[in-house]
Amino acid sequence: MNKVLEKINNEQLQLIPKMQEYIQYMLENLIKLPRTEKFSIGNEYKCSMYKLLEYILYVSKIEKEQRLEYINKIDAELNCQRIYLRIMYKNKWINDKKFNVSITKVGEIGKIVGGLIKYYVKNNKE
Repeated sequence: MNKVLEKINNEQLQLIPKMQEYIQYMLENLIKLPRTEKFSIGNEYKCSMYKLLEYILYVSKIEKEQRLEYINKIDAELNCQRIYLRIMYKNKWINDKKFNVSITKVGEIGKIVGGLIKYYVKNNKE
């Protein structure tokens, strides 16, 4: 049980630097969006990223029983960001490379979040 708990804590800690790297990458790309889109979908995307970071920071600070709620919020925000990315790509506001790198970064964060969801769903029932 201690090894599992250690792994979960490690996954939570891995989220923060991955999120910082992802935010930095996306901010550099959002600046290059067309002017009209920079202030609409770009702004929505930025707000979503910051909200996601806030939820990640909350997870380590709140009671174990409440963590699943915030992890589900993180998952929902990631899904929103995937949709925003697809919209930007379909409208050719970002190129193939930027889209693929961005989706990969979201996917890496999503895998960690998925593992956390499985852990907390299993352990909140007990």
